[in-house]
Amino acid sequence: MTSLSFLVGVVGNIISVLLFLSPLGTFCRIVRHRSTEEFESFPYICTLLNSALWTYYGVTKPGSLLVATVNGFGIVVELIYVALFLIFAPPRIKAKTGILFGVFDVGFVAATVLGTQLILGGEMRIDVIGFLCAGLNILMYGSPLAAMRTVMTSKSVEYMPFLLSFFVFLNGAIWTLYAVLVKDYFLGVPNGIGFVLGIAQLLLYAIYSREHNNKSSKTSSDELENEWQIREPFVSSSTSTNMDEKNHV
Repeated sequence: MTSLSFLVGVVGNIISVLLFLSPLGTFCRIVRHRSTEEFESFPYICTLLNSALWTYYGVTKPGSLLVATVNGFGIVVELIYVALFLIFAPPRIKAKTGILFGVFDVGFVAATVLGTQLILGGEMRIDVIGFLCAGLNILMYGSPLAAMRTVMTSKSVEYMPFLLSFFVFLNGAIWTLYAVLVKDYFLGVPNGIGFVLGIAQLLLYAIYSREHNNKSSKTSSDELENEWQIREPFVSSSTSTNMDEKNHV
């Protein structure tokens, strides 16, 4: 069982790394256009906070090295993403991102580490950190709900990257399995919720991408029909002219 849980944990690490890297296309677009457009910074603020606390949990709880290593990687990646928002976002979004970063990713993390180190000890410290991590993990999985709302109102999946939704689904599934194997409910509950939310995002993507494809197909068909109607009089006119010339001869 130990070897199986370790193998599942390694697979979970790989999937989590892919999840952290899945927005790369989005941020390449941001850098290329030098604008964050309609993209939200809140999911990345949440993910950075989540990664920081899970790293602390993994370091504090014995036998949780796999949790600590992958989330340590996540801290580095998410810091880069947040920095790009602070560079390329419009002034209002930039100010909002800076405030959220200061409050959650600096203030809250520092308060948690100091509070649990100075006040709590042993299993109580691990449990408190675990509860915080579980709650914030649910927040992390729920943060794309803003993007889902944008998809439903705009009827476009442009601002909900498919890879991000897909890896949220995979990540939730594999870490739920890992949590069952090692009997860690702090990991199991939020990742089970993430698994369900991942399915919801993929369903939403399938619905609105199909609508987009249907609209694109209809638009192309209408354009082709209009082009034919425009060209048809010229064909008829040309034919009539040729017939007149023959009759004249």
